[in-house]
Order: sequence, then C-alpha cells, then structure tokens
Amino acid sequence: MKSKQLGRTGITVSHFCLGTMTWGSQNSEAEAHGQMDRAMERGINFFDTAEMYPTTPRSPDTLGRTEEFIGTWWAKSGKRDRVVLASKIIGEGAEAPRGGAPISGRTMREALDGSLRRLRTDYVDLYQLHWPNRGSYHFRQHWTYDPSDQNTQTELDHFLDVLKTADELIREGKMRALGVSNDTAWGIMRMLRLAEERGLPRIASVQNEYSLLNRLFDTDLAEIAHHEDVGMLAFSPIACGMLSGKYDGGDVPAGSRASINDRLSGRFVPQGLKMMEAYNALARRHGLDPAQMALAFCASRPFMTSVIFGATSSEQLENALDAADLRLSDEVMSDILDVRRTNGLPV
Repeated sequence: MKSKQLGRTGITVSHFCLGTMTWGSQNSEAEAHGQMDRAMERGINFFDTAEMYPTTPRSPDTLGRTEEFIGTWWAKSGKRDRVVLASKIIGEGAEAPRGGAPISGRTMREALDGSLRRLRTDYVDLYQLHWPNRGSYHFRQHWTYDPSDQNTQTELDHFLDVLKTADELIREGKMRALGVSNDTAWGIMRMLRLAEERGLPRIASVQNEYSLLNRLFDTDLAEIAHHEDVGMLAFSPIACGMLSGKYDGGDVPAGSRASINDRLSGRFVPQGLKMMEAYNALARRHGLDPAQMALAFCASRPFMTSVIFGATSSEQLENALDAADLRLSDEVMSDILDVRRTNGLPV
C-alpha cells in the first residue's frame, strides 16, 4: 500500500482510506470491526468518519453510531496508535445535533468533545469542516450556485475564529491537523492566507467528491493542491456504486444504495447513467473490474492524497483493496479521456 504525506503535517497516510458512513445502518458493529481489522491487514492506516455518520440513511436515531463502533474497536483491539483517524463537524443547516447551528469556534469544541467521547480516544489526527457555512457548489448544487449574497467580512471573521480554535485544540492535544470538506478555491486560499499571516494551523487537506463522473477538482483546486500542499481526499470515488457495474442496464439490487436513495442524491439522472454505462463498458473492454478501474483512476491523479472507499460486504471490501495495486495503462487512460470528451460535463 503506497503512502502519502498529509499536507505539511508530517503525518503519513495510506493512499487508500477506509470510509465508514454505512456503519450503524447498513453494517453492524461486528461487520465494522471486521472491516477495520481487514483494512489494517492490507496496509491501510487511514480511517475517515464524521459525527453525522451513518448516512445510509441518515437519521437522528443513528447519529454518531459510526464513531461509537470505532470506539469499541479501539477498546477491543488496542490499535489506536496505529491508525490515522479523520472525523468531521457537521455543517450549518443540519437539524441535529446542534439545531442547525453554524460551524464556529464554540461548536467546533463542542462537536469534537462529543466525537472524542464516542470514539473513546483523546484525539483525532485530522478534524474537518464537513461543509462551509456559506454554502458551496458541491452535492450537485453547481447547477444553481450563486455566492453573490455572501458577506466577505463575515466569512473572513469566521475563518479566523475557526483557525484560532483549531490552534487551541491542537495545543490541548485534542487534534493534530485541520482539514476542510466540500469547500472551494476561494475558501481554502483565504484560510491559508490567514494561517500564514497569524501563525495559525494551515489547512492540511480538502475532502471533496471525485470520480470519473465528477471531476470538478481538476482545475483550480488541483492547482491549489499542487502549489499549497493541500491534498485531495476523494469521497464517492465509485459514485455511490454507479461505477461498480451493479446498476448497469437499470438494475437496482436489493439493499444497494439506490434502493435506499432512488436518485443517489442527484447522481442517478440520464446524463449520469449514460456516463456510467460508458465507463463501465470501457473497463470490461479492457478486462478490468469497473470499480477497480474507477478507484485506480482516482489514485493515479497527481493531487490525490488518499482515496476514500466504503464497503457494505466483505466482497466489496476485498475488491476495493485489490485496486490499490492496479496501475492503468496508457491505452486505458486515453480511452477514459475519450469518454469524458464525448459525454459532456460531470453530474
């Protein structure tokens, strides 16, 4: 398993990261523990979670259960010091757990303390803002995104509050690094500038959606990743299963994500289905497993720090882990470019 540096933190993470958002809904505690054991056996040292998980489906009744499962695994395995753990504070607008309160220094401290209790640990290695208070173009909001109502000074004051609190929490030993998720080029660069001006923690990483079906990161954010050492942590690299081949021909297997969320949060639309079929056919034409090709493509990107994958079965887990050793040929990469050029913008 290849490893990469997490920003400028000195923390080394595996190039594949174990995602956890199905633990507590689609996966039991025993299954979650088994996934963590197996991932570590295969060289993964990086797990990603969030206070709002599980999300399949998301429910106030299960909020935080994923972190609890990780906490019971620490207690059983004693492997806390062998894992780089990332978690997140939920963004503004979610009714639970703080009544939709925006991210602030106060809510960061409150949320992190709650996560640490559930996780049964004294610290997280990477603490991330799940999405920005000001909103963003992610989650397929790019079709109507309009930042013109944002107040610049309000956002800059918020960034400074967050960075000062992160500095305090790092000094207290409750977190080691700060990251963002579902953020933009402007937000990341302004936070970096403030950090450098004030001697505060730098943003170490950005966790945004990235897959063959969603390549919004390839332009401005890729440039930031290169010049500023703010590496990408890709979520949904197989587009909620669309790039696994299981939905080809319109099939919706029982128990699959699409059987719970029939539009896969806006992905299951005609253009997305067209691109899905094209990429999955390309993989099979080259004798590749579609999910493994999708994961290997993400891992090949120069801005990629780690590819976050999830699994609901042991077969899916092993298939994803095997993709860590796959290198795509020049011919496959050329065909991927052809599919992208002939199928329009991402979904």
